[in-house]
Amino acid sequence: MTTTKSAYETAGVNLQAGDQTINLISQAVKSTYNQHVLAGIGAFGGLFDISFTKTMTHPVLVSSTDGVGTKTKIAAQLNNYTGIGHDIVNHCINDILVQGARPLYFLDYVASAKLEPSIISSIVTGIASACKENNVALLGGETAEMPGVYTENEFDLVGTIIGILDKPDLIDGSNIKPGDKILGLESGGLQTNGFSLARHVLSEHYHDAFHDSTIGETLLYPHRSYVTPVTPLLDAKLIKGMAHITGGGIIGNLPRILPENTGARIDTSSWTPPAIFTLIQEKGNIDTTEMFNVFNMGIGYVLIISPENLDKTINVCPEPLHVIGEITEGTGVTLT
Repeated sequence: MTTTKSAYETAGVNLQAGDQTINLISQAVKSTYNQHVLAGIGAFGGLFDISFTKTMTHPVLVSSTDGVGTKTKIAAQLNNYTGIGHDIVNHCINDILVQGARPLYFLDYVASAKLEPSIISSIVTGIASACKENNVALLGGETAEMPGVYTENEFDLVGTIIGILDKPDLIDGSNIKPGDKILGLESGGLQTNGFSLARHVLSEHYHDAFHDSTIGETLLYPHRSYVTPVTPLLDAKLIKGMAHITGGGIIGNLPRILPENTGARIDTSSWTPPAIFTLIQEKGNIDTTEMFNVFNMGIGYVLIISPENLDKTINVCPEPLHVIGEITEGTGVTLT
């Protein structure tokens, strides 16, 4: 018996593949639900009960949308999608954590030229796993098949996070002053930024052995979430400002939270960047300043505290903190 393709399938869109994808991801998505989720997958709009905010003096919703950039190209080329879902969730969570917000729920968007249910399932299962690890509900999303917009064997991944804070607890950096200490939490490698340059330098070497892995697998190491180390510091009210070190590195991101006429001095000898950055710099013959302008260089998240709280902050934080610099008068970031 011959099966005739529908006009839509002839145009490049397979509705059955879309239905199969939904079936594969439904359990993973529902596993992230908590008592606040009133409607999720399958509904036209997700519903999330925020009646618990009655205990706050002035509840404020905080939101952020981002993507994982051209890291998706490496994932597709190596057929390795296990970490890319963690990348998008953790990146978005860190962006709102900077202001002191606790994440509530997440929305995802996955688009490709052709829906491959197994691939989309791997990506969304990773998203759901990261949501569960951070106590976040995966409230909804979209899987789009768009031939002609995306090239074959490639995809795009975007996420939106919604969080909440009590306005008196907002961290905006306004009370940062010269003499304050700058502390750094380690990154998990490139995280989700600088991949256009990394691919340009290393595209012929993904399968080369690198320490206990390969270069490609090292590049795909997931973006970290900083909720666990930062939360006890927020609870202890030790933090004056925070910066998520993404595109632009420390040089580009730290000034975003500094008051006017305030700069920073960073001692680059106070930590050792992961070996993958040394490899990129050497193979690409890249200047050190440009490396710090593009990559996080091993510091994925920055905290600013009063100097008198340094010992307490180090003791309260459940993982090692690097003292990487100091707030100065003037503007911009100086590397020493």
